[in-house]
Amino acid sequence: MTARIGVVTFPGSLDDRDTQRAIRVAGAEPVALWHKDKDLKQVDAVVLCGGFSYGDYLRAGAIARFSPVMDTVIDQAKSGLPVLGICNGFQILTEAHLLPGGMLGNDHLHFICRDQKLRVENADTAWTSDYTAGQEIRIPLKNMDGRYVADRRTLDELEAEGRVAFRYVTRGGAADGPADPEGYGNPNGSLNDIAGITNAAGNIVGLMPHPEHAVEPLIGSGRTDGLPFFTSILKKLVSA
Repeated sequence: MTARIGVVTFPGSLDDRDTQRAIRVAGAEPVALWHKDKDLKQVDAVVLCGGFSYGDYLRAGAIARFSPVMDTVIDQAKSGLPVLGICNGFQILTEAHLLPGGMLGNDHLHFICRDQKLRVENADTAWTSDYTAGQEIRIPLKNMDGRYVADRRTLDELEAEGRVAFRYVTRGGAADGPADPEGYGNPNGSLNDIAGITNAAGNIVGLMPHPEHAVEPLIGSGRTDGLPFFTSILKKLVSA
């Protein structure tokens, strides 16, 4: 029996089908979950996908955090259920206080969509074990509210405990930034160039770029740099 990975659909989610396909490409069984249902259908892991939720009113993810399905996700995540939050899913995880910090509008006040260079900082989580620490990857990024912020104490704790999972790769040049054609630079003003973080246990990971859009060579940029997210969790679940 293969691993079953749930994908939650909220009102406004638009990457749920791509996420389900990425899970299937990795070799696991995707399970559709609905925001109004508390039942997680006995899945082995959950992905909160990208897009929007409840119009992103108040703040992105602020209303979705109180949806019925999140009651169960929060409870089981605290008990070890692997949870991945992508873009809007990352915003929901911070609003639910499963991950620290928060997300604000991009510092340039524009929506951004491009391939983004990232460096893997932590390859010891449930979702990153098929990467190596220091590996550089490129996967799509698309958001308006992707600027990661936290107070200095939280940032220091994340750095000291190795909980920065992914960081934007910068070159320090004048063209380094949202307009860089090769995807280098901090695209939104995130503090410490943070693109994704993990909780202390390593079962919860959130990031703004979209690995589900980079799992097959025939679509998008043709790169498969996002596939290890899904093979990582599959290997962890089948070996448990």
